[in-house]
Amino acid sequence: MKEWSTASGRKIKLVEGNIALLDVEAIVNAANSSLILGGGVAGAIRTYGGPSIQEECNKIGPIEVGSAVITGAGNLKAKYVIHAVGPVYGEGDEDNKLTQATLNSLKIAESRGIKSIAFPAISTGIFHFPLKRCSEIMLKTALEFSEKHEFPQEIIFCLYGQEAYSVFQQTLANLVKEKTGAAKS
Repeated sequence: MKEWSTASGRKIKLVEGNIALLDVEAIVNAANSSLILGGGVAGAIRTYGGPSIQEECNKIGPIEVGSAVITGAGNLKAKYVIHAVGPVYGEGDEDNKLTQATLNSLKIAESRGIKSIAFPAISTGIFHFPLKRCSEIMLKTALEFSEKHEFPQEIIFCLYGQEAYSVFQQTLANLVKEKTGAAKS
């Protein structure tokens, strides 16, 4: 596990594993705009969380790309699932849409006073968003948000597989280096 504390005392952590199994207050689902819990992260959430999450999603969806909504977490250890709709690579304006999906998830967590939230690498599965670009956008957005807001106090990026973990680890190291280098000058 890689961890970094911001100047405001918030924590950014990287872990490798299955997000549906984490013991945090909220997990983020890499959702589609229909809010149908299909494969990948959503499939794991459906499998471990049970049918109540999909039932809540059915009452809410569809939502726009870049949006996020919150539901209960069924049988998961988490209390909430925040469903963030990331872009399909090639649809246009993907960087902004991924930034908004990340930011809107963090805003929901802040408004609810959620202390710990875990994100997957949104859009990097069947939506084919490049992993490195995803890591740069999501980590930068999370770092900037955490410096200005009290909640969430801990932001975890739960990455599936060693490759994803390594890419996020390198990006976080680069961002921290830039930030600490900028602070010294």
